[in-house]
Amino acid sequence: MRGVADERAMRRALELAAGVRTSTSPNPWVGSVIEPGGFEGATSPPGGPHAEAHALQAAGEAARGATIYATLEPCSHTGRTPPCVDQIVDAGIARVVVGVEDPDERVRGRGIRALRAAGIRVDVGVCAEEVRAQLAPYLKHRGTGRPWVVLKLAATLDGRSAAPDGSSRWITGDAARADAHRLRAESDAVIVGAGTVRADDPELTVRGVEGTDPLRVVLGHAPADARVQPALELEGDLGGVLDELGRRGVLQAMVEGGATVAGDFHRAGLVDRYVLYLAPAFFGGDDARPLFTGSGAPTIADLWRGRIESVERLGDDLRLECSPA
Repeated sequence: MRGVADERAMRRALELAAGVRTSTSPNPWVGSVIEPGGFEGATSPPGGPHAEAHALQAAGEAARGATIYATLEPCSHTGRTPPCVDQIVDAGIARVVVGVEDPDERVRGRGIRALRAAGIRVDVGVCAEEVRAQLAPYLKHRGTGRPWVVLKLAATLDGRSAAPDGSSRWITGDAARADAHRLRAESDAVIVGAGTVRADDPELTVRGVEGTDPLRVVLGHAPADARVQPALELEGDLGGVLDELGRRGVLQAMVEGGATVAGDFHRAGLVDRYVLYLAPAFFGGDDARPLFTGSGAPTIADLWRGRIESVERLGDDLRLECSPA
């Protein structure tokens, strides 16, 4: 019975974490639940209390002897807030259930060890697969120093992203475009090529959904009067670009194009997740522009193959999410 109850509480913690996805970066989006009582918390924006602290405050004296669930290992260091481990111990919590360990060099099991040293039972790994999926950008950044890279693409059913004259607005409908803005709101940076800036003059801001505008990154140089300004202009090796963004605290970077930049990221093997919006439309010829420019797989044996993670209908369009195999 405890296993079922643990999973139920941890899934509620995952829901709480999802609710603050766009507001906590560069800190991880974490959810926490205290049982019995169902007291809840989620990470505040940077500088505010962590999820566990919110749940403990809600529980008050009811926390004594209770179990606290947290999607990520409680922190044991002092940053902009006190260590969650100390607050858990002081509250008299008897058991801590953790989704996954925190790979941050300041934690890495120290929180779990400190809790056990204080005589508190700690169980790790409940709903771990779901937690890792939810925290994938944070876990990658803390493990590699680079952001999680999402490549966003929109195409017709015959695989074309723009007309022969370069026009591409709008291939997809309102629901798909709103979802793309949500994806942009979840990203700390959005990357676009200088050619796309000159051709389309995009704003690359968040519109129609809650969230702050991402850091706008141009590969190359954007005109001084471009709507994307102010932007961070970077050149050189794409791996170096990601290293620089990682140093700036970017957990998730969204690549928005154009076709040359998309192809470069794809061929370099730097994409962690592909999000493709497919519209029920055809250009009907071979002169419309493809999703990628540049050389592709020379033979069927060299075909890139991935794994479809999800398929969702958005209005008349389809949203496909794909990861490298």
